[in-house]
Amino acid sequence: MKYRIKHITEYLYANRVSHCYNVAHMNPRNTLRQKCLSARVSVSPATSHASKREDYFGNTAYHFEIQRPHKKLIITAESEVNTDPQHSKLKLDFGLSCAQARELLRTSTQADVLLSREFLLDSSMVKALPALRDYAGPSFQEDRPLLSCVQDLTHRIFTDFKYCPESTTVATPVLEVLEKRKGVCQDFAHLEIGCLRAMGFPAKYVSGYIETLPPPGQEKLVGTDASHAWISVYSPTEGWFEFDPTNDCLAGEQHIITAWGRDYFDVTPLRGVIFGGGENPVLNISVDVARI
Repeated sequence: MKYRIKHITEYLYANRVSHCYNVAHMNPRNTLRQKCLSARVSVSPATSHASKREDYFGNTAYHFEIQRPHKKLIITAESEVNTDPQHSKLKLDFGLSCAQARELLRTSTQADVLLSREFLLDSSMVKALPALRDYAGPSFQEDRPLLSCVQDLTHRIFTDFKYCPESTTVATPVLEVLEKRKGVCQDFAHLEIGCLRAMGFPAKYVSGYIETLPPPGQEKLVGTDASHAWISVYSPTEGWFEFDPTNDCLAGEQHIITAWGRDYFDVTPLRGVIFGGGENPVLNISVDVARI
């Protein structure tokens, strides 16, 4: 599938911002199932300095600074990308069992396995807590295929938790999400990552976009698509596999990856420091994912 993506972020400030420094993760990355054909980021007012670099996780990080006073900031990210189905021949009821995967994670000296182990470690927003292991436990049996267990956990999160944008913020702890049984895609991704790490399996946070389709007979509205988050879990000798607990599915062609890391803080679409601006800036976001 080929897509054109336009992501507009607008900040309106009560007072002037004298200058600001920012980093954006908005350019789709190249993966085994995805190829970024073009990508650019434009900023208004004009930047005094801008540069791109590859961060620790291989994501494209766009750094920019503005040194002129402003009360409005607009960042527009535009890209084109080709996506393919994920592991089209994947059979979740076959493959390594949980016990076999744990043993290989413990003993293998293969480079991919060694690199995956860092995603077993706690990160700033996700810790492998006993309560998460208790919640995940019923989905995992030692002799059952790992990926089948992950699919079961994904389905349980989808069933047990309610999508509710007003219930959490970007800083809501995973245990609070587990207690309230409410949240958004970021929360459900953090929850599943914490569960998987608590069970002894490497998992990472995937940030990107998902194409949304209108109800039958209705036209799609421009700007109504969304940023999205899901997870990727590692199975030794088999690779990384993406699951979407918000939609109870394997990530597919409609899931477009911009970045991945240990949790949301590694791959925030936009973050930075401003000087001035007053309190409570107005934030407007528009995302359009269009097939071409």
